[in-house]
Amino acid sequence: MRWLRPLLLGLLSLVVLALSWTWWGDNAQDQLPKAQRQLRSAVQDQFKQWFPQPVAPPTYDWYGLELRIRATASKLPRLVVIHGLDEPGSIWHDLFPFLDAAGFEVWEFRYPHDQSIERTAQDLAERWREFPTNRPAILIGHDVGGLVIRDFVTRWRHPVNSPARVDGAAVRGAILVGTPNQGSEWTRLRVWLELRDQFLTKEDQRFALYAALRDGCDTPAIDLQPNSGSLTALNTLPWSNMVSIQLLGGVLSGPTPSMSDSIAALTKASSAELQALLMAWWSNLGVNLGDGVVTLDALKLPNAPAPLQVAGSHRGMLTRLLPTDPEPPAIALILQTLTAWNTAPAAIKPPLQ
Repeated sequence: MRWLRPLLLGLLSLVVLALSWTWWGDNAQDQLPKAQRQLRSAVQDQFKQWFPQPVAPPTYDWYGLELRIRATASKLPRLVVIHGLDEPGSIWHDLFPFLDAAGFEVWEFRYPHDQSIERTAQDLAERWREFPTNRPAILIGHDVGGLVIRDFVTRWRHPVNSPARVDGAAVRGAILVGTPNQGSEWTRLRVWLELRDQFLTKEDQRFALYAALRDGCDTPAIDLQPNSGSLTALNTLPWSNMVSIQLLGGVLSGPTPSMSDSIAALTKASSAELQALLMAWWSNLGVNLGDGVVTLDALKLPNAPAPLQVAGSHRGMLTRLLPTDPEPPAIALILQTLTAWNTAPAAIKPPLQ
C-alpha cells in the first residue's frame, strides 16, 4: 500500500489547484482573453514541471482520420465519429459493435486537445480531401467534437451563401451528443464530475491522471466559456438545410453515485477550508444539471430540432464504465436517428461475443 500515500497527496494537490483555478475563473470574468491565456499557459507549464510524463503518444500517429470498421460493399453513408475534450480514447467502444452490425463503414477523427475548435475543424478539412468520396458522410460528435463538426460544416464543407472551401464527400447529417453549443461553466470541473474515468486501465487510454486538468488549461477551455468569442462567432453561422442535424443530451436527476463517492472521498481527506469550497460547489449542482457537464440550456441551437434526452451522464450515455453496466442509453437514439434519415435498417443488436 506504499503507493496509496503518494497517489492521495498528488490527488489532493490537483484538487487544490483545480479549485483555485475555478475560484479565479468565477471572479475574473472581466479579464482580457490574453491575460487568461497567459495564466493558463503558466499553469500548464507548472504541470509539466511537476508531472513530466507525456499525456499523449510521442508521435502524432494517433491523430487524424482512421478507419475503424471496414464495410467495402456497403451502400450506406460512411460515418465519422469525433471525440470530445479530455477524452481517454474509449468513448466509442460500446457504439462500434452496433454500427458494425448495421452495416456501416466507420472512421474516427482524433485531434490534439490543446488547440482551438477552429484549428481542429481546419485539420479535419485538410484531411477531408483524402477521405473517400463515392458515398456521403454522417458525422457523430461527442462534447467538443460536436462543435468541431459544426465549424467544419458551416465554414468549410457546406457554408451557406458561399462556395465550399474544401471538396470531397458531402455531409448528409450530423449527430451532436452532449455538445455545449452555448458553452459550459462546468468544463473546468469535468475531471471531478466523473473522477473514476481517469483510472481506467484499458490499453488504449492515452491520458495520465493529470491530463484532463492540464489540457483544460489551454485554448478550448476559453472557447467553451458561455458567450466566448469563438462560440459567439460559430453560433452566428447558418446551418445548411442540405445537412440534417440532431442533438442528443444526457439528464441526471442528481449527481451519480460515482460522482458523490468521489467528492465524498476527496472531502474527507482535505482541510476544513477545502471541504467548504468543495461542498459549496457541490451544493450548486441541482436544477438544470443536464448530464453533469453540459446543461440542458447549453445543448440548444436556434432552428435545430429540440434535443433528444436520455437518462445518463456526460460519458455514461455513450460508454459503460464497467462491463456489467447496462447498454448506454444514447446508442439506441443514435441508431434511431440514422434510421429516420433513411440511412440504415432498423436498430440491430451486435452479435454475441
